[in-house]
Amino acid sequence: MDFHFATAWEQVADLYPSRTAAICDDKAVSWRDYEQRAAKIAGLLQAHGLGADSKAGLYLHNSNEYQEAQFGLFKIGACPINVNYRYKADELVYLLDNSDAEAVFFQACYAMRIWEIKDRLPKVKLFVQVNDGTEALLDFAVDYERSLRDAEPAPRQARDPEGVYMLYTGGTTGMPKGVMYPVGQFAGFFITMGATGRGLEPPTSMAEYEAFLASIEQPPINLVGCPLMHGTGAWLGGFLPMLMGGTVVTTSKLGLDPDLLWGLTESHHVTDLVIVGDAFAKPLLAALDGAEQRGTPYDLTSLKQITSSGVMWSHETKQGLLRHHDMILADIMGSSEGGMGSSITTREAAAQTAKFQLNEGVRVITDDDRIVQAGSGEIGKIATSGFVPLGYYKDPEKSAATFREVDGVRYSFPGDYATVEDDGSITLLGRGSVCINTGGEKVFPEEVEEAVKRHGSILDSLVVGVPDDRFGERIVAVTSTREGQSVGAEDLIAYTRDHLAGYKVPKEVLFVDTVRRGPNGKADYKWAKATALKAAGL
Repeated sequence: MDFHFATAWEQVADLYPSRTAAICDDKAVSWRDYEQRAAKIAGLLQAHGLGADSKAGLYLHNSNEYQEAQFGLFKIGACPINVNYRYKADELVYLLDNSDAEAVFFQACYAMRIWEIKDRLPKVKLFVQVNDGTEALLDFAVDYERSLRDAEPAPRQARDPEGVYMLYTGGTTGMPKGVMYPVGQFAGFFITMGATGRGLEPPTSMAEYEAFLASIEQPPINLVGCPLMHGTGAWLGGFLPMLMGGTVVTTSKLGLDPDLLWGLTESHHVTDLVIVGDAFAKPLLAALDGAEQRGTPYDLTSLKQITSSGVMWSHETKQGLLRHHDMILADIMGSSEGGMGSSITTREAAAQTAKFQLNEGVRVITDDDRIVQAGSGEIGKIATSGFVPLGYYKDPEKSAATFREVDGVRYSFPGDYATVEDDGSITLLGRGSVCINTGGEKVFPEEVEEAVKRHGSILDSLVVGVPDDRFGERIVAVTSTREGQSVGAEDLIAYTRDHLAGYKVPKEVLFVDTVRRGPNGKADYKWAKATALKAAGL
């Protein structure tokens, strides 16, 4: 494939220069300006010695600047590196050093942290500060907007589709790892996904891409509810709509503000909303319920689809959302290491929590490399074939463990366990890295969490195992309740018995004010484990 993100987006800008490419906090950028600003960023990077295969960190909140800097890097055949803005000094140094970053784009509010670590980053040639009104410009950095005014735009160039794009993923254990993809295939993957979702024939080369763009009757307007620094936001929220010639809407406000997201949906006529499971969907549903009760319901007329990936999205929450608006709810089962399956819910077709249809080429494979047969009840790891990542950047040992052959087929094993039902669908159990072993039985936390959260008084819950003399580990649910509601620990435990086998029922419930999750909605099991151990005096 000769696809490339930069080449595709240049064609969109040429074909639809006046169409809006990006909106953040009501600041809109046309496709013409988006491409021209990215060309100047590319020129700035080249002037500081960056080129094909260079890496640059994006230490930024959701913003138009995030998208522009990413485009500018792609223009010169370089690779953007997603940086978690929650990282502290040592974590940042590890990520930027491990990725071989030669430039860093950073939000001004993190200027002091950049100042703190600058001397520990000898590979970095350029620091670009994005002004947000919080800090003065660091003396060794350049100002983003001023640099764009002064820089010479880089001319368009041929790009290598075999070049490497990568996304850093924290996973559930260990240090962040850069998952590597061939950039051309990766761009083609999202073009095909977008075409298939619209019932269109996907282009097979860049020569067919312009005609494909012209065939899209209504380009998507995507609202990214989650951070662009994670795969769900960057890929489903950013790459996918832009490769369809659409618009990406973001807000720079940190934290989830469901009323703000619904307001943006109204004002920008959003067609697609991208979230991360119940951590986003439950507050969004509560905001819809509240607006309805106040007699001021949100206008969701334009909204065609909500897409989620990465965290459990419960059947009950989906049904609540559909009560307010008729739309498609697309629950994508995937990770940075590969796409595995999907579950589509509409008013006419309900889907159960954690039950997915497998993508083509996906199998469930036991730990001793046998294919799990439908209806067998066996537990195995989900394995994806076909478009498999190249590996982890500079980590051959973990690459060999995650990306390996079974019966002559190369698979990616992201780490998720599942069973295969009689109809060939799968039930997702969770990650083996946080699996609890109690009395010789394996318990996957996500299954227990969903049972706990089905109780009407519960807002959120994370389940962990703590050492136990009798069972090896006992199950503890670290749980928060909805505002103004309460439930006793024993009553909640008794409730879960109606939904779980006895060995999966929590032995203890710890109530906390807030269950801690990352900004992408993913569980902070490290915090939950520490909370449970502290409560147990361990």
